[in-house]
Amino acid sequence: MQSESISYSRFARRVRVPLGFVFAAAYLWLAQPTWLSLLLGALIASLGLWLRAAASGHVKKNAELTTTGPYAYTRNPLYLGSLIIAIGFAAASRNWWVAIVIVVFFLSIYLPVISSEERFLAASFPGFEAYAQQVPRLLPRFRAKSGQPGSFSRGLYLQHREYNALIGSALILLALSLKLLFGIGMGATSSHKFLW
Repeated sequence: MQSESISYSRFARRVRVPLGFVFAAAYLWLAQPTWLSLLLGALIASLGLWLRAAASGHVKKNAELTTTGPYAYTRNPLYLGSLIIAIGFAAASRNWWVAIVIVVFFLSIYLPVISSEERFLAASFPGFEAYAQQVPRLLPRFRAKSGQPGSFSRGLYLQHREYNALIGSALILLALSLKLLFGIGMGATSSHKFLW
């Protein structure tokens, strides 16, 4: 059973990016934004982008166990940031199918990847188990774990190319704006839309 879980985690890790591109195309087709939903979605997504940026400026992947910055509140701030961005885009789309796919995608792809990465961290860094007992896996706590505060590194942010999340999000918001502005694919209202 353990080996099946590991195999699925590897599979999930490999398919998450290609599936993300497929989902982005379907998303743009299904989205039925309004200016209000676009604004709301952009505000929510910006919180996720900020969290991902802050986390990427602290993490030294595979070199040390990162426990500073956002990692003092949640063990997986990058994935939490991605989830918040996805929630923002679901709000912008005004489509329940998009929201459902986001939940399914997160549960079936990202949770196994998180588990796999945490097994790697536990095997690689002796302090991981103690850290995991103090800091929640995904939903943050409001008080930071005690210890060194750490500082944001612009160099790490650039090294991890986290600006790609900002560029990708901006392009999706631009595409939604153009769809709304020119009425591309904007049919009659239907029951799969959110209320706003």
